Amino acid sequence: MHWKTKATLQNAVSRLPSESSYATYYWLQRHFGGLRRINPVERLQAGIETWKQIEQLDHDPINKIFFEVGTGRVPMTPLAYWLMGAKGVITIDLNPYLKAELTKECLQYMADHVEEIQALFGPRLNQKRFDALRYLQRQNDFNLQSLLDLCQITYIAPGDAARTGLSPASIDFHTSFNVFEHIPRDVLMTILAEGNRIISDAGLFVHRVDYSDHFSHSDTHISPINFLQYSDAKWNRYADNRYMYMNRLRHDDFLALFGSNGHKILATEPAIDKASLELLSEGRLNVDARFGDKAVEVLATTASWIISSKNAEASEALPT
Repeated sequence: MHWKTKATLQNAVSRLPSESSYATYYWLQRHFGGLRRINPVERLQAGIETWKQIEQLDHDPINKIFFEVGTGRVPMTPLAYWLMGAKGVITIDLNPYLKAELTKECLQYMADHVEEIQALFGPRLNQKRFDALRYLQRQNDFNLQSLLDLCQITYIAPGDAARTGLSPASIDFHTSFNVFEHIPRDVLMTILAEGNRIISDAGLFVHRVDYSDHFSHSDTHISPINFLQYSDAKWNRYADNRYMYMNRLRHDDFLALFGSNGHKILATEPAIDKASLELLSEGRLNVDARFGDKAVEVLATTASWIISSKNAEASEALPT
């Protein structure tokens, strides 16, 4: 589907009353979009990669409390944390997207591909917990709440990650995976400020941000930085809705954002897209004035991990 056609459809559905809008968009995704066949591997991998980032900084994630911003349709990333030994996971979402039928399909996939799942987790897999999950999946009276209870997952939706109501210093890791790019900058500031309140002094913020134009994920005729050529006013006509809002902040903007909340940046992994870099270097894509003062390497950065700790005296300056 051409990206402008998809944008028009999303805008139309977003204007419906909330309950009808969610139901309609889900039906479209289920019959024509990415939910026609659900596969949990990518979402489990998100949890595993987050876990690895924590380990690389010499922190032990086992028996710790995770907080996830942006649950999505299935709780597979929180499930991955639990399968590797997390004490519990609190996952919060602005929209109540979680679906029992999709979750059941994910668990069925895991039951049908046991060796693949075991290989995916490797030595990090808690076999006893995996066996308990498989036993639950086989029960005739399986329901979503029983899964959440087994895996010590607290699901909050609709919820506000900027006002969680959690006790101070009650979590160990504040995480998200390809979510922060969908949240306005001012809201991100309040989410990180709330994160500072609820995370322990030794805790980590572990976030993976996708800086790419998400329309390029389904329309291969456009580049991952296609949206950088538009002004805010024009871009908002395409994507200022609940299903495809993108803040278009770049990697340097995010580093500054974390620094503004008193964070010390501990690690980043910026990924520069070579094709996008060529487009910019050869002048084949003219960016809007909003991005005109940024280096081409920053503009061509399409994703990065950002791992930080709170209350630093000053953020470390890292290459962008």
